[in-house]
Amino acid sequence: MKTETFDIVGPLLILPKKHADARGFFSEIYRKDFFEKTIGSIDFIQENHSYSAKSGTVRGLHFQIAPTAQAKLVRVIHGAIMDVAIDLRKSSPTYGQHVTSTLSAKNFAQLYIPVGFAHGFCTLEPDTEVVYKVSNYYDSSTEKGLAWNDPTLKIAWPVPASEATISDKDRDYPLLSKLGTWFV
Repeated sequence: MKTETFDIVGPLLILPKKHADARGFFSEIYRKDFFEKTIGSIDFIQENHSYSAKSGTVRGLHFQIAPTAQAKLVRVIHGAIMDVAIDLRKSSPTYGQHVTSTLSAKNFAQLYIPVGFAHGFCTLEPDTEVVYKVSNYYDSSTEKGLAWNDPTLKIAWPVPASEATISDKDRDYPLLSKLGTWFV
């Protein structure tokens, strides 16, 4: 596996190697020893799978706070997404800034998102399936969110707000200026 970094410290683009032949391919998509060497000790304890029927479906921006804050490892098994991670670490010099990456079944890239970041994505193709590992169990009592279309975030979403398919819950999250401090 190879990694690429961003201007914001924390998130990593993970590029697993594919071994292809006439039968298809084989790839190691997760190795605990690789992650321990690259980012430190992490234990992914739950895996989630989402399906979005329409292109232009926005999910997010989600995060969980202590004691069940989550790191994520996101990959696409069908279709494609624009994946986004927003730095919510209040003392960070990149607080409120974000990284984006296109993840697809074709490019096989994965995005590692550490604790302290909000996460969301927009589907770029219909029938997109996203699978992601998390380092803590889902806990509705610690679940939080951030407005996906907050203009101060300056995220260049690939779909106009009027055409995005988004849940009512995700549509009602607060702006960054109203969020409060959850990660220092």
